[in-house]
Amino acid sequence: MIIGLTGGIASGKSTAARHLASLGAHVIDADRLGHRAYEPGTGAHRAVIETFGPDVRAADGTIDRRALGGKVFGDPAQLKRLTDIVWPEIRRLAQEDITSAQAADADAIVVLEAAVLLEAGWQHGLDETWVVVVDPATAIERAMTRDGVDAAAVQSRIDAQLSNEARIAEADVVVRNSGTEAEMIAQLDTEWARVAATRQGGTRKAS
Repeated sequence: MIIGLTGGIASGKSTAARHLASLGAHVIDADRLGHRAYEPGTGAHRAVIETFGPDVRAADGTIDRRALGGKVFGDPAQLKRLTDIVWPEIRRLAQEDITSAQAADADAIVVLEAAVLLEAGWQHGLDETWVVVVDPATAIERAMTRDGVDAAAVQSRIDAQLSNEARIAEADVVVRNSGTEAEMIAQLDTEWARVAATRQGGTRKAS
C-alpha cells in the first residue's frame, strides 16, 4: 500500500506524516531525498552543474543552493530546467525506499510525503493520494507564527502554489486541518484504520 501525502504551506502535512509514522507507516520524506539528489556523484549533481554553470558548485563540491536559487528564482523557465533534473532523481530515490520497505514487509503501508507530489505528477501509480488542506487565512496565521514572516510573504507563497481546489481534485482522501490538531489526527486515525484493514486486498490505481 503506497500513499502519497501532500499539502500546502502550514497545512499540517508534516504533522500528519509524523502521526502516520507513529501508527506504523513507513514514511518517506521527499524533501530529505531532495538533499540526497544534490550530493556529489549523483547524476542530478552533474546535470545541475552542467546546466547552470560551475559557479553553483561550492568549494567542498556540493551544490551551493544559494547560488543555484539566484539563477532560478523568479524565472519559470529556469526553474523548470531545474525541476526536470531533480524531480526524477527524487522519484527514483523514493522508489528505492519503497522497494526496500516492501521487501522487508509485504504488508507495509508506505507514505510518500512530498510538497510537490501533484506538481511532479508522482501521484500516478500510487494506491491513494491524501491531501491536507487548510483555509488560506489560517495558513497565513500559522506560517507567520511559525516562520516569523509577514502576511504578504506568506500570501505570495500561497499564490505560487496549487490551490486547495486543485489539490482536492486529485485527492482520494482530503484531510481538513483548519481546526485543531486533535481534529486532524482523528481524521487520520479513521483513514488509517480503513487502509490497515484492507491493505492486503487493495487495488493499485492505473498510472
